[in-house]
Amino acid sequence: MVGAEFTGKRVIVTGGAGGIGFETARTLMDRGAHVVMIDRDQDRLDQAQDILGRVRLATFQSSLETPQDCAAAVESAGGPVFALIHLAGLFEKDAMDPDDHGVWNRAIAANLTNAYDMAVAFSSRFDRREPARIVFVSSVAYRRGSAGYPPYAAAKGGIVGLTRSLSRRFAPDVLVNAIAPGLIDTRMAEVIIAERGEAYKQEIPLGRYGHPSEIASVIRFLCSRDASYITGQTITVDGGITNA
Repeated sequence: MVGAEFTGKRVIVTGGAGGIGFETARTLMDRGAHVVMIDRDQDRLDQAQDILGRVRLATFQSSLETPQDCAAAVESAGGPVFALIHLAGLFEKDAMDPDDHGVWNRAIAANLTNAYDMAVAFSSRFDRREPARIVFVSSVAYRRGSAGYPPYAAAKGGIVGLTRSLSRRFAPDVLVNAIAPGLIDTRMAEVIIAERGEAYKQEIPLGRYGHPSEIASVIRFLCSRDASYITGQTITVDGGITNA
């Protein structure tokens, strides 16, 4: 192990079988955490366990569609939870069809409502030996806007408001923060990379897409003792694109 700061601590990672979730689980496990990886894709959960092992990694298959699903996901940890890392989400293009509200409904449900429901479930099940942690994932889409994905951008803006509100509601027992990634080289970003490719990359001052491990390292920091006086914040990790 790299270090032992999270030894004996239970951490839940939703959307855990995705690129960022996998790297988050890896870096926290490297520092001693017991991780519960939650995802809707059982095959990818199984693959993650094949790579990361089963000693300190448990999995739970769920789409987190209802408050009851979220409560069951938190309960699957088997005891008080130190940190909730909520990465689960849906990125779906919006045709803005006046006869079809489906994209909007799914975006809010899968990117914002389940974040609230997971926080509610966590609020009665967290480890009280020291300040616990919640880390949500927003997106630079809430700052820049996203022409093809208005419901997604709106939901990710909602995550920022939720973070600020819960940081006050849960203080001082839980530190609540969010990250706003830019374009990260994951399966979710494949559609944007395919559509805009090099043109988008040229807008990024650092000249490249981000790697999932570069988001995971910020999440790890927010869960660490070094972040003990940080709450209610949204940290942008985007290679500088929102300042370009």
